[in-house]
Amino acid sequence: MQNYLIVFLISMVPLIELRGAIPYAVGFGLPLLPAYIVAIIGNMLPVPIIYLFARKVLLWGKDKPVIGGFFTFCLEKGEKGGKKLQAKAGRGLFVALMLFVGIPLPGTGAWTGTLAASLLDMDFKSSVLAVLLGVLLAGIIMGAASAGLFGAVGAVLS
Repeated sequence: MQNYLIVFLISMVPLIELRGAIPYAVGFGLPLLPAYIVAIIGNMLPVPIIYLFARKVLLWGKDKPVIGGFFTFCLEKGEKGGKKLQAKAGRGLFVALMLFVGIPLPGTGAWTGTLAASLLDMDFKSSVLAVLLGVLLAGIIMGAASAGLFGAVGAVLS
């Protein structure tokens, strides 16, 4: 049970998310399906909070001493990147967001994708659904990759 709690907590950490939680679970011999479900729940739990409040916090902090420069940078970078993504994706913004979250690369994931959706003024329901589908896809990719990697290592060591 303790390992499932660790999987849950790892999947909530920005930048690591389920890209770290699922390999942890496989490495510690947890059954893949329950670990996948726990990682999905943990990864999705912060999404509504990020969507509803991250932009407000960044706008609030952009003129504050010490943090203002960083918050302004985040807002400008997010808005610029969001507009660029929107221009390329056109009406396919939902699919673009889903793939952005779903392809497990550094800097992509539920946290970044949700912030981008918020800055692009995507509606809440579409944003959460696109991020959820992306997280499900990333979990499948990480589960397959982790099972293959740990299976190969186990075969070499035995």
